[in-house]
Amino acid sequence: MTAPSRTARPGAVPPVPAPPESLPGDRADRRPAGDAPAPPVLSLRGVRVTDRTGGRDVVHGVTFALAPGRTVGIVGESGSGKTLTCRAVLGILPEGFEVGGGTIEIEGTDIATLTPARWTALRGAVISAVFQDPASYLDPSVTVGAQIAEVVRVKLGLKRRAARRRAVELLDAVRLRDPELVGGQYPYELSGGMLQRVLIAAAIAAGPRVLIADEATTALDVTVQAEILDLLADLRERTGLALVVVSHDLAVVAQLCDEVLVMRHGEVVEQGPADAVLRDPRHEYTRLLVTEHERYGLEKVLTPEPSKETP
Repeated sequence: MTAPSRTARPGAVPPVPAPPESLPGDRADRRPAGDAPAPPVLSLRGVRVTDRTGGRDVVHGVTFALAPGRTVGIVGESGSGKTLTCRAVLGILPEGFEVGGGTIEIEGTDIATLTPARWTALRGAVISAVFQDPASYLDPSVTVGAQIAEVVRVKLGLKRRAARRRAVELLDAVRLRDPELVGGQYPYELSGGMLQRVLIAAAIAAGPRVLIADEATTALDVTVQAEILDLLADLRERTGLALVVVSHDLAVVAQLCDEVLVMRHGEVVEQGPADAVLRDPRHEYTRLLVTEHERYGLEKVLTPEPSKETP
């Protein structure tokens, strides 16, 4: 992700386990040689989302670029447009909504040119997502291991036995204890934190370049949330995964993100390096969000300011 200029718009736990061999996503080619900047894997330029029924734009001019191994956060209250922006990127906008302007490119391909067949091939293999309430995305009548194995079979073309082995490797990679046992369980037998790990395992099964985490830790308790954030950070460092993190929790953004977009009423009101925006917000709405989060210890997760003392 290229270092953004700082803008405010007026008006508006345990040690990390070694990865299993050939885990999808462990790609050496994701990191550029030397100091050459990596080209973005996801790029949005002036993206607008339009409500066709109402004849109006509900997201206005979102722009950012995301490189391998980097994380952008999108924060804002409910209805700010952050989830619609992500659904536009995934090509899954609700009925009646469309991308009304701007461009979205995934690995240099304008998504406006994608056929349904190419979208099917792209999702999961190049870009994937995890959402809040993981149980609603899993079939309660099928074991979680079988569901992950099916993703592997469809996306990677593995045979059944190889797909089952890969499913266990993936469950191990997301730090689930006794992955073989967990793989044989049904969604209703697992806790919320375990289900979110299962969903992450399914999302990374085909080694995507980009993962969108839309309020993925919202319903979890503080301890489990910290473990999931640590897991996402590890996947990013180990595989070069690029992350888009959607959250209303500024502490989550401060811990995980390089850049942040603050959205309100469909507009990006402030954008820039996460630490700078959260430490010294320029827009009144961002200042309000930061003030509301100060009681929860936001300062503790911000990067310490460099000492001003001369040596």
